[in-house]
Amino acid sequence: MTVEVGQQAPDFSMPTDGGGSVSLGDLKGRPVVLYFYPKDDTPGCTKQACGFNEALPDFSGVDAKVIGVSRDPVKKHDRFKEKYGLKFHLASDADGKASEAYGTWVERSIYGRKYMGMERATFLIDREGVVRGVWRKVKVPGHVEDVLKAAKAL
Repeated sequence: MTVEVGQQAPDFSMPTDGGGSVSLGDLKGRPVVLYFYPKDDTPGCTKQACGFNEALPDFSGVDAKVIGVSRDPVKKHDRFKEKYGLKFHLASDADGKASEAYGTWVERSIYGRKYMGMERATFLIDREGVVRGVWRKVKVPGHVEDVLKAAKAL
């Protein structure tokens, strides 16, 4: 499945760090930056999370809610969030429903070995739940700035 700009964003409901939960329906009325990443506490994922964390005041200025999603369990999210002082929610897509719905659970290849894994991707969802930005195969440098620029244009 592929999610495109202009489509209604697939709904989701996932547990988050700190014993909470998040769903798209609960966030209706404010923009959402939903970013999928492979694994907590790995170099690229840490750099990306810290980038969003540093820009959080700017995202808050446009009332956008940032949510990071991986298939890691909530306890691992709790440790990752505490270690780096992250101030936004990390959602656990342990059952894979959200990553399937957004098309981020994909076949990957490393050194000729194929496996299923999380594609680094970000979705900007407007106040009505419509996808307004899609970034796939994200390269971390400059990405947060690109998403923020698009969020400011909503």
